[in-house]
Amino acid sequence: MSRIREMLPGEYGLLEEFLYQAIHTEPGEPRPPRSVTADPALRAYVEGFGRTGDVAVCAEEGGEVVGAAWARLMRGYGFAGDGVPELAVSVLSGHRGRGVGTALLSSLIERCSELGYPALSLSVQRSNPAARLYERLGFQEVSGDDGEAVMTLPLGGRDESAQGGALRPSSDRLHIP
Repeated sequence: MSRIREMLPGEYGLLEEFLYQAIHTEPGEPRPPRSVTADPALRAYVEGFGRTGDVAVCAEEGGEVVGAAWARLMRGYGFAGDGVPELAVSVLSGHRGRGVGTALLSSLIERCSELGYPALSLSVQRSNPAARLYERLGFQEVSGDDGEAVMTLPLGGRDESAQGGALRPSSDRLHIP
């Protein structure tokens, strides 16, 4: 059983590995080289993590961090508006399919709501099984194409700048759940 908790600043370095693990590939396709996380568009999800507004939770089993969900204010592939943090989530392969991702996302959603964020956003490939998880949690598509979708979840936070139609989709996409 996983214990979900806030990620400690000393653990933020793990996010690069979780970012790599979050990259969705179709069954039978080779994984991209690890160097893909050096791409500036991907680095934005983890570089300098811990700045004001960053939020991260993790799943721990037997003293090992086996999953993470994090959000930050940025203009990434799932950008949906100013003041709306974009999230990423990843669970190590041996720990998937047991509700860890759901628990991580539920905890992150709760934490971001407590912090007063108006919504959360993400980008997901339509073929990624995680897309169904996001829908079950209440995320709704705000833009997309045949392969990918940008989804948001309203949180009812205090930031008025991101409410009332300000959820704007991005034309860029990231291949993470």
